[in-house]
Amino acid sequence: MNRKQSKTLNLIFEDPPRSDRPWTDIENLFVALGAEVSEGSGSRVRVKLNGVFAVFHRPHPERVTDKGALKSVRRFLVNAGIEVEEG
Repeated sequence: MNRKQSKTLNLIFEDPPRSDRPWTDIENLFVALGAEVSEGSGSRVRVKLNGVFAVFHRPHPERVTDKGALKSVRRFLVNAGIEVEEG
């Protein structure tokens, strides 16, 4: 995982969540973590990581992810066993 992906991971776990993260950064993070990412219908993106499945919607027409979607991404990562070290 490179520095940008590590920063994205840390920002996802910030509380309160921020709504300034481009969706492409989140998709790149999924891939860096070893997830299988595939296209669904419309703006859907299917993600499988460590045996956990999720479907997300790419934001449009904006390119940034809203707070609700970011919370869903965080919940998915936690369920898949991904954690951020404190400090």
